[in-house]
Amino acid sequence: MKNKVALYGAGNVGATTAHWLAGMEIADLVLFDIFGQVAAGKALDMFESGPAIGFDSRIYGSNEASIIDGADVVVVTAGVPRRKDPETGQFPSRDELVKTNQDVMVEVAANIKKYAPDSIVVLVTNPLDAMCHVMLNETGFPRERVIGQAGALDTARYKTFIADELDVSVEDIHGIVLGGHGDTMVPLPRHTSVAGIPITELLDEAKLDDIIERTRKGGGEIVGLLGYSGYYAPAAGTAIMVESILKDKKRVLPCAVYTQGEYGYHNLFIGLPAVLGRDGVERIIEMNLSDQERAMLDHSADAVRSVVEVLGYE
Repeated sequence: MKNKVALYGAGNVGATTAHWLAGMEIADLVLFDIFGQVAAGKALDMFESGPAIGFDSRIYGSNEASIIDGADVVVVTAGVPRRKDPETGQFPSRDELVKTNQDVMVEVAANIKKYAPDSIVVLVTNPLDAMCHVMLNETGFPRERVIGQAGALDTARYKTFIADELDVSVEDIHGIVLGGHGDTMVPLPRHTSVAGIPITELLDEAKLDDIIERTRKGGGEIVGLLGYSGYYAPAAGTAIMVESILKDKKRVLPCAVYTQGEYGYHNLFIGLPAVLGRDGVERIIEMNLSDQERAMLDHSADAVRSVVEVLGYE
């Protein structure tokens, strides 16, 4: 039986993720969105592009949540994005965004539990780490089946900036970004290389620090240019996670995962290297971190906890 992937939310990220996945031909796709016929329209438009591009994935859309029935993977992008108020030019406060999207996520979780109880959930909605907690709490799914897409995006940005600076192929950049999704993310230069050559031999400390800072502010840079969140890179990061799950590729990707003692953390979603396969998170890889790296990861974990506390869960 062919795989089925549901995109819960047919906005920029959801629709673009569907577009990437359609080209991979690893699943039939369904898009769900509560707003009018947006999901149906985007799905049909995308479906009709198949003959021109040459993919055979079937794509359907609806404003009825039942369309996600029986999905193997549900990608959740529904929620209120980071967006400037057109009058004040200000962004919503952290607490406002958390509580607003918590309400959305409670409804999303109920529908997933009803229609796709055996699915693996990949969360993209921000604040990412906090929304993962809501999904886990509301569905009651095992931790292996609730995963946050954060590190795949942050790592892609990190690699992009390095490749651009060195004028080399992105395929030869190897590195990883840990921690929470946001300003406290933890790039690891000590574990970064270009075709096996340590990055510290190719870039001086000042330039590398600039790249790390740009990576941390990557989402905000896009919002500053567009006035709303980016979607091509987040969708691409999501697509490679789904691909690893459905193909049982067992790729090692940085994801927001629920810790049960790993790195000394308990009951906390935070970005760590994880092996993704058909069962979701098959294991979390524990790296040997330096004292400085560990301190940065602890700082990131503290920042995540402060957001999670807003949810009001015990």
